[in-house]
Amino acid sequence: MTDKQAEILKNRIAVFFAWIAALLFFFPIFWMVLTSFKSEAQAIAIPPLLFFEPTLENYTEIQARTNYSQFAINSVITSFGGTLIALLIAIPSAYAMAFNPTRYTKDILMWMLSTKMLPAVGVLMPIYLISQKLGMLDSKIVLVVIYAMMNLPIVMLILFNYFREIPKEILEASRMDGTSTFNEIKDIVMPLAWGGIASTALLSIILCWNEAFWSIVLTTTEASTLTAFVASFQAPEGLFWAKVSAVSTLACAPIVVFGWLAQKQLVQGLTFGAVK
Repeated sequence: MTDKQAEILKNRIAVFFAWIAALLFFFPIFWMVLTSFKSEAQAIAIPPLLFFEPTLENYTEIQARTNYSQFAINSVITSFGGTLIALLIAIPSAYAMAFNPTRYTKDILMWMLSTKMLPAVGVLMPIYLISQKLGMLDSKIVLVVIYAMMNLPIVMLILFNYFREIPKEILEASRMDGTSTFNEIKDIVMPLAWGGIASTALLSIILCWNEAFWSIVLTTTEASTLTAFVASFQAPEGLFWAKVSAVSTLACAPIVVFGWLAQKQLVQGLTFGAVK
């Protein structure tokens, strides 16, 4: 076997395993969507039914019982709001660390990243009590702040690595022309790193959208997001799989479509900014 044939075989094997991995990730989503069109009896049938007469009963009942649009609007507000605050803090901070590093810069970044290892339940009581004292329980504001702080270490790390790729000579030339720090960030750094900022924002939005713990604990009705919407369909009698699948499909659909439309920027952010 020649080197060229060996390379082709290697590529085909890699593609084969990539398809296997993709199917393994895709199958739970496919089965969730499929189950959402079944009746409750069909959803728990043994063996599982692959072919059946689909019904919209679950979606009709969900729309009749709940206000889906309100949950979706809350998810949009908290996800985009948390991401915006995280970026407003992370961009100047990452700029300072990337272009004016000290011997403690890496230690600070590692400390920030280590806070992600703290279980959320470990800080549940103080955050709950603070929110209660401030009268912010069941408020979108408290979720926006928590989501921003929760994702700030990841956003900081990715932007730091993006900013480091910008040639320092460009900034030195602008400083010789008397450019202020604010204008340097606004007119030079952000345009040059716009792809990285966009992909980081997309990743943060997805993480905020999928956050369930704080939404369930700190909200009840007014500020509940789609993750709390899914959890609300658990009943004392157990889970109604068809209805839960329909609710999960409605909760996942917007962010899946959003991620699919922005997949190029998202993959770029995950593979470039987070690795270098």
